[in-house]
Amino acid sequence: MSPTISKGDARDSVDSNNDASDGANALSDAQRLLQTGELPAALRAAEVLVKSDPENEEALYLLAVSLRYSGNQQGALKTLDRLQAANPEHARCFQERGHVCRAMELNDAAMTAYSRAVELNPALVSSWQSLADLGRDQSNGGDAEFAQAQADRLNDLPKELLSVTSFLHQGRLFKADQLCRAFLRKNPRHVEAMRLLAELASKLHIMDDAEFLLESALEFEPEYLPARIDYVGVLQKRQKYEQALAQATVVRNTQTGVPTLETLYANACVAAGRFDEGLTIYDEQLEYQPFNPTLHLARGHALKTLGQQVEAIDAYHKAAEARPDFGDAFWSLANLKTYQFSDSEIKRMQTVEADGAVAPADRWHLCFALGKAFEDLGGFDESFRYYEQGNGLKRSISKYRAETMTEDLELQTKVCDANLLSLREGRGCPQSDPIFIVGLPRAGSTLLEQILASHSQVDGTLELQNILALVRKLEGRTKEGDASRYPGILTTLSDADLTAFGERYLEETQFLRAGAPFFTDKMPNNFRHLGLIRMILPNAKIIDARRDAMDCCFSGFKQLFAEGQEFTYSLEDVGTYYRDYVTLMEHWDKVMPGWILRIQHEDVVDDLEGQVRRLLDFCGLPFEESCVEFHRTERAIRTASSEQVRQPIYRSSLAQWRHYETHLDPLKQALGSAFTRT
Repeated sequence: MSPTISKGDARDSVDSNNDASDGANALSDAQRLLQTGELPAALRAAEVLVKSDPENEEALYLLAVSLRYSGNQQGALKTLDRLQAANPEHARCFQERGHVCRAMELNDAAMTAYSRAVELNPALVSSWQSLADLGRDQSNGGDAEFAQAQADRLNDLPKELLSVTSFLHQGRLFKADQLCRAFLRKNPRHVEAMRLLAELASKLHIMDDAEFLLESALEFEPEYLPARIDYVGVLQKRQKYEQALAQATVVRNTQTGVPTLETLYANACVAAGRFDEGLTIYDEQLEYQPFNPTLHLARGHALKTLGQQVEAIDAYHKAAEARPDFGDAFWSLANLKTYQFSDSEIKRMQTVEADGAVAPADRWHLCFALGKAFEDLGGFDESFRYYEQGNGLKRSISKYRAETMTEDLELQTKVCDANLLSLREGRGCPQSDPIFIVGLPRAGSTLLEQILASHSQVDGTLELQNILALVRKLEGRTKEGDASRYPGILTTLSDADLTAFGERYLEETQFLRAGAPFFTDKMPNNFRHLGLIRMILPNAKIIDARRDAMDCCFSGFKQLFAEGQEFTYSLEDVGTYYRDYVTLMEHWDKVMPGWILRIQHEDVVDDLEGQVRRLLDFCGLPFEESCVEFHRTERAIRTASSEQVRQPIYRSSLAQWRHYETHLDPLKQALGSAFTRT
């Protein structure tokens, strides 16, 4: 009898295939033929489907599976190449590639494919089981045990939760949320359902809910490793790095020697500032996994944060050697701002970027790296082409809408008017510890933070998420399209609420401080919420880091941000955002006169000491020469400007946009009157 599709293949395919077919009888019939072992008929049906619709991803997947079961492994690989070109992030494509490579006894290639499959969709049972089997064959006990545990866990899941997992990793969050909540109503103490709902909350940036759900799940079942691993991640996103490290320690002690868990612990060490320990573990793991690209990348990021640029460059090179299409490795080199690519590296990046089978994330990283490479060579037209292409790829997956942001910022001016702020005058937490640095990214805020952090009475921290987390809490959980409660809810908060919010902010940020009476929070997006900050922390200082509109906007367009700055993905959007920012800051100046100090980046470049004295006077701090010698201050810096602020002040970054002026009319038009004022 002809072989039938395996249990793992069937389970991994059922939800996605049925959903994709959407009642298409031909595809459903072909799937049924394959699952019942009628291979010749299934193969003929799949070939007809692909011939009639060559871009149909489910038909290509079905054809590849049919070819593998028919023994035509080369034909299966060619079909998978077509599927990967159509969708470089098709998880089951990588799983099927793993199956084909395993059938051809190409076990290293199979493990690479399976690893990519579960990275894209951790609900693929067959990929986890195959990783476990291959790991045991290669005497890789730790990873094999971990993969087996994932396979066993998924096999034990109720069908509803397996569907939730698939929907979640397809980006169908509302459907996943509905299904998961319905399951939890019937099974309120099911820890995996709680973990999945926490993952959904995390993806929606509702971190309070995510943290609470994971804490609750671990109270019910303290040994449930997936929940504790996710708990580490949520705590890190909330910048609770010491707590995350404590949880990572528990995870590490649960299963000693598992490479994945060792890396989790090392990452937690680095996030908590224990760089030496983290780097030691990276080095130990690389002895056993010398060609692991993500380990080399993580090591490079840690070294960059410490200012060890030569060592960081070496780590990024090794990451690129380990995976030639690893776009993030090349972008990390470019993001040092001081690295110069060789001609051979540029040609290599161009070749990889032009490959249609390369994953979109690798492509946009490569585009931004190539934009920087050609900029350094003076090839500004080619540089712009790559910057534009990289931004286009990012924008294609973004839900950002400039008109929505404009409406949100206009609402701030309507709600947080002079009357409301007058009524709340003197309320909130009276502490004066925080110094908020706001504005747009790439406006010189890291330089101002470095100047302040060089003062003996100021601790430099990070771009803190706490105000944004409070905003999301006030907004409440809403479906897409629903009206938000924020900022309207600010009119209903009691004096006790305002004080509690301010005190909580100080409590949550305390662990990041080193004992100085003041500290910086340089989250640029906080400019949107200065009304809220005024109400809860009325004695905080606000610094508006301002830069020439064209320089600031184009610098943002060239920068590939990790997250949170989606307005930078088009010239029109970034120009509109800058214009709206200027308008809102004018409103804050009007309703809160004297509370905000504007520092123009160009003035800092022209008169460093004068602007340093002005900044310190505003903050009530005595002058210290170390603030002028800011580049000598040794501290971990995690933003894109980390290498630039370790140098003395320089003028070469001014008016860089003029090299690209022929391409920037859309930006000028979007800026409008903001183009001529700063």
